[in-house]
Amino acid sequence: MPAVTADTITLPRIGPATAADAERPVRSITTGPRGHEGEGFPVVRAFARANAADLDPFIHMDQMGEVDYQPGEPRGTDWHPHRGFETVTYMIDGRFAHQDSHGGGGLIGDGDTQWMTAGAGILHIETPPAELVVSGGLFHGIQLWVNLPRADKFTAPRYQSIEGGRVTLLASADGGALVRIIAGEIDGHRGPGVTHTPITLAHATIAPGAQLGLPWNRAFNALVYVLSGRGSVGPAGHPIEQGQLAVLGRGDRITVAAAAGQDSNRPAMEVLLLGGKPIREPVAHLGPFVMNTRAEVATAMADYQAGRFGTIPPDALRPYRIS
Repeated sequence: MPAVTADTITLPRIGPATAADAERPVRSITTGPRGHEGEGFPVVRAFARANAADLDPFIHMDQMGEVDYQPGEPRGTDWHPHRGFETVTYMIDGRFAHQDSHGGGGLIGDGDTQWMTAGAGILHIETPPAELVVSGGLFHGIQLWVNLPRADKFTAPRYQSIEGGRVTLLASADGGALVRIIAGEIDGHRGPGVTHTPITLAHATIAPGAQLGLPWNRAFNALVYVLSGRGSVGPAGHPIEQGQLAVLGRGDRITVAAAAGQDSNRPAMEVLLLGGKPIREPVAHLGPFVMNTRAEVATAMADYQAGRFGTIPPDALRPYRIS
């Protein structure tokens, strides 16, 4: 259950469509395969079966969980490098600790986001805190990779901690959906995240039988990913359910509707809304490096091995294990 909730009756409402607005049609719906990341935590590879050109400026997204860990089971990642893009970790349930080689870090919990610009190069770790490893508990979130254009690939690393209470909250026209804007702008309302690449990132909870319609920047692409529940998307009402990604075509508005009947453990439909201005540059992506050419990837690897991404601090976080 999302940590950031609100009474939609009291929130600003998203404006209705105008006669000139065009609904964005569905171009594709794909189902993300399941896998494991880091030291073995379960993920859904949300973008794995979509056309990469349709995702630009996004590179990769994992839905982490939803999983209810037993004591000793929580896992994360150990120290590893990145260059050439931004990582966005949004926690819906649970807690994650972060530390990096440029002084960023902290504990993010329910509804918080950590936004790390890797830029020229950074080392970091994301791991569940010791108390979560000991107790177990619910863990659910997403990690999104946002590409940087060639001109910003070597920008200075940066870390942003966006607390759940800072996100901008909106309600659908009928009050049946709650929208949390993490970054970018929807209907004149802007989220707190600061981005190099122009994007919009929002999380919506849609009550059973309700419909969410919202304006979308015509210059951006548009993606709808279902975190949980089921419903339909687009003007033709294409069915969509948990673990599926819809790529939408050109237009002015996005429409998502929740099915009237949801599973007993899924009281509402939860969707992630993403879009950005395509960069339209060559992408060479290998592991933790996202550059424009394979030669630049090779240079990134050499720079990492030569210690040019910074150093692991003396008080470094380490994955916690129950003996």
